[in-house]
Amino acid sequence: MSNNIVIFGGDSHPELVNRICENLDIKPSQVELGKFANGETSISVRSSVREKDVYVIQSGCGHVNDTFMQLLILISACKSASASRVTAVMPYLCYSRQPDIPYTAKGAPLVSKPRNSLSSTSKTNDENTTTNQSKILHNGVLQSTNTVNRPGSEFPFKSLDNAIRSSIQMEQPVPVREPKLAKTSSMSRIPVIPDGRISRGANNDAEELFNAQNSGYKLWVVQAGTLIANLLTTAGADHVITMDLHDRQFPGFFTVPVDNLYCKPMAQNYIQHFIPGYKDAVIVSPDAGGAKRATAIADALELSVAIIHKEKRSQLPKGPPDATLTSGVSLSSKPLISHNSVDDTINSNSNQVPVLSANGVATEFANSNAKSSKYIQTTMLVGDVRNKVCILIDDLIDTSYTITRAAQLLKDQGATKIYALATHGIFSGDALDRIKLSPIDKIIVSNTIPQERTIKKLGKHRVGIIDVSLVFAEAIRRIHNGESISMLFEYGF
Repeated sequence: MSNNIVIFGGDSHPELVNRICENLDIKPSQVELGKFANGETSISVRSSVREKDVYVIQSGCGHVNDTFMQLLILISACKSASASRVTAVMPYLCYSRQPDIPYTAKGAPLVSKPRNSLSSTSKTNDENTTTNQSKILHNGVLQSTNTVNRPGSEFPFKSLDNAIRSSIQMEQPVPVREPKLAKTSSMSRIPVIPDGRISRGANNDAEELFNAQNSGYKLWVVQAGTLIANLLTTAGADHVITMDLHDRQFPGFFTVPVDNLYCKPMAQNYIQHFIPGYKDAVIVSPDAGGAKRATAIADALELSVAIIHKEKRSQLPKGPPDATLTSGVSLSSKPLISHNSVDDTINSNSNQVPVLSANGVATEFANSNAKSSKYIQTTMLVGDVRNKVCILIDDLIDTSYTITRAAQLLKDQGATKIYALATHGIFSGDALDRIKLSPIDKIIVSNTIPQERTIKKLGKHRVGIIDVSLVFAEAIRRIHNGESISMLFEYGF
């Protein structure tokens, strides 16, 4: 490599930094990382970066906010020291996945208090507007009468018109929405908390749910993508290298080039060399959002594909209040009505009843004898997995609720062995405990995030690691030499 390249590494993943530098046949430059007594980040650059091509490697894991602030300060320090170009290498880009609405730790959307109906509000505003208009006209008539009776008044009608206009400008009526345009409670898809906990009969509950399902204030969540992009560019980053972004549109937040490398070629190589009997395996997507990713790998390996579709909805989407929820499967003659949380029902594996319908679609419902919920989750498996080896494909595993539920459904449908393959293994909270108790035989993740805790918790026999240091080293070499990196997107390295 040229002497004009400098590589700094943060403290989030020093092993990956050393591996990348070994593949590039250079040594990481010296930098002192620490904190002051009050918790502020302290950084001292011990190598000259003047007019050099600098690469700062920092994965968005561990204490995310501290590591990201450390990255920003290190980039700014290099830019202030007259570096010709600074590239932020983030194998896992933090804050790149944000939900549209707030979710609990168990994956269920947070609920909000319902507000008053807009129709009643419109009625109140209509009454207030009518009163204000009457008051204005009344004042105008009184003023015009005084003007007409006043001696020497030459333009009584003009004075009347001015008086009415002056009064209207002082008290303008509030625009009222027409009743036919009033928003009904069933138009919102955000769940709500009922006003009271009054015990009522099942028919009343069904009618209330039928008439006012999913109503309430639409929650607003700040999307941090633009902020993160602005912070990196403001700190001085001229280029960003990352891998398998959760949202393919995320590079659009940046005003600098973003190279989103893919783990797909390395995942295909791992399946071919380390999964016995992969030619008869089935590639499975744990949710509808990852169907394209799973299909691409299945097409490349010439394997069949299956998709798990989850739908969380009200228990009475259609029909009269006393209707039962049926999707070709007869569960119970009682209406599916309750007041408890959906997670109390879904998390109990002993109460889940998978049913295989005639069209080959496996449907999983919560047992009607378990704790019922206002919102029911329907899980459908599209594809045949009986007596097959299943390989679950996802971009990241965080709380592991999605991957473990998918594995349980596959096991119930007759899968012989289950592998879970993901690019980023975050494993926050008690995710590893859930995976340990799940029917997943082996979990495969890349080393974009340190996996020492995963191996210690699950054991070496149950964890597979995909090394991505070669791909990042080759990307750095090609970018430094001004070469194309498009080959890495398709073939890896």
